[in-house]
Amino acid sequence: MDTRTLALLILGHLITDTTQGGLPTLLPLLQDSLGLSYAASGAVVMTMNLTSSVIQPLFGYLTDRFQLRWLLPAGVAVAGIGFALLGLAHSYAMVLATVVLCGLGVASYHPEAFKSVLGSAGQRKVVAVSWFMVGGNLGMGLGPLLVGAYLALWGLEGILAYALPGMVMAGLFLASWGRLHPVELKGSPVEPPAAPAPWRQRLGAISILVLAVVLRSWVHSGVMTYVPFWYTHVLGGDPVEVGPLLTTFLVAGVLGTMAGAPLAERIGPRRFFIISVLLTAPLLVWMLLSRGWWLYPAIALVGGVLISTWSTVIVMAQQILPDRAGMASGLMVGFAVGSGGVGATVLGWVADGWGVESALWAVTVMPLLSGLAAAFVPLRDKPLRSGRIGG
Repeated sequence: MDTRTLALLILGHLITDTTQGGLPTLLPLLQDSLGLSYAASGAVVMTMNLTSSVIQPLFGYLTDRFQLRWLLPAGVAVAGIGFALLGLAHSYAMVLATVVLCGLGVASYHPEAFKSVLGSAGQRKVVAVSWFMVGGNLGMGLGPLLVGAYLALWGLEGILAYALPGMVMAGLFLASWGRLHPVELKGSPVEPPAAPAPWRQRLGAISILVLAVVLRSWVHSGVMTYVPFWYTHVLGGDPVEVGPLLTTFLVAGVLGTMAGAPLAERIGPRRFFIISVLLTAPLLVWMLLSRGWWLYPAIALVGGVLISTWSTVIVMAQQILPDRAGMASGLMVGFAVGSGGVGATVLGWVADGWGVESALWAVTVMPLLSGLAAAFVPLRDKPLRSGRIGG
């Protein structure tokens, strides 16, 4: 395992994903300053998810065909600059335009980084992917704290400081350019069958997995987007405390990912995914019934269990498409997760019509549907040995 290169890629993932974690913290402020409805606020999240994620399969396709190392420094820099420009956005159109720019930076970084992670991992690909996902989850967890700090120090225009970490990270990539050699995958991240399954069969399998992950992503988007509104508008909480609350959710996801990877290796990624999303439903109910300091352990358990499924999603996709590493990661982290942003807008309509708490109660049903869909993914649940997928 090339630990130095892997560490660089993980740090880039952390910095890139602070933008996605930080955006929901800004929503109550943007809603008040621009007079936005819940649906319009949800559409901001949808725009970020669509541009940062749904386009990732295209970048994945390109990275499978060409060596595009320059996407690593360019992606992290553009993501930071795009998010920073939110500090100058004084209209809804400007908010959407800057979010699109940020999202394109995020989308361009991930597939090439995933491909490089697999190339740097040696035989420990599950572990490497898990640690890479930990970097992204940690970045999303730090995002609300960074946004809160910039707002407290300099107000909305303080978000302009968000450009600095991305530019510094781009410089680190350029300074380490010699280590970012073109990656040749000497074998797939999974053990392919002796005769690859027909494309029609693989298309059906990946479609069912996408459906399961989209439903799971609606849960994630619902919590990230509407818990801030629920906490401030329904529970009467201090808006300053929204950042720590979301950080609790996301950092717990980091711990869940670290703890979940070895367990998924033992019981199989599909079984681990099903158990985790099904367990999320009662935990969401507990969160909505919690008040005071009980809200923090409740939302921590929701984040730890739900987000622990991230790395298993990538592994399952690579089991189905063992010869398309970039496309597999693009579909899962890209299209499947990004289209979950549509759920933020749909839930916004629910919140506008019946209240934000009703929208969150609707979220409690989605993990059950996700687990049901995952049960039909045609993969065998077999243990993963020595940090790699195989019999």
